[in-house]
Amino acid sequence: MTSAAPPPPAPPAPDRTPGGSGSGGTGDPWATRGLALGGTLMVVYGVFAVLQGITAIADDEVYTSFGEYVFEFDLTAWGWIHLIVGVLAVAAGLGLFTGAAWARVVGAVVVGLALIANFMWLPYQPFWSIIMIVTGLFVLWSVFNYRSTRAA
Repeated sequence: MTSAAPPPPAPPAPDRTPGGSGSGGTGDPWATRGLALGGTLMVVYGVFAVLQGITAIADDEVYTSFGEYVFEFDLTAWGWIHLIVGVLAVAAGLGLFTGAAWARVVGAVVVGLALIANFMWLPYQPFWSIIMIVTGLFVLWSVFNYRSTRAA
């Protein structure tokens, strides 16, 4: 009596990780992993911006300007700007973790606004503003270079 041959091995399951070889994604691990890092950076930036905004609203004597600049604004107004941009950045950053298209669009707009705000914030916090501008540029790069792995 002959025994039945064992069934052939099942084909490997497709790789469903973003940017994986079988996912149909971008194939660029920097962009796909960068989106997760971009979301994390947006949440962290948002929390810092909220705290920075609350500080400027509560006591506008905390920050001082380094020189005369064309774009001088009231620090309480800057506090409200940072508070609003920070809340939007946290929301969009959390949305990036889901891979939602709306989160990428809102995230790009919020980061664009944050880049402008940080440029205008240079007289008050020059080193922090430069760090946040570079971080924002990376977030924009990751948002624009990400390709969805979901089937169309």
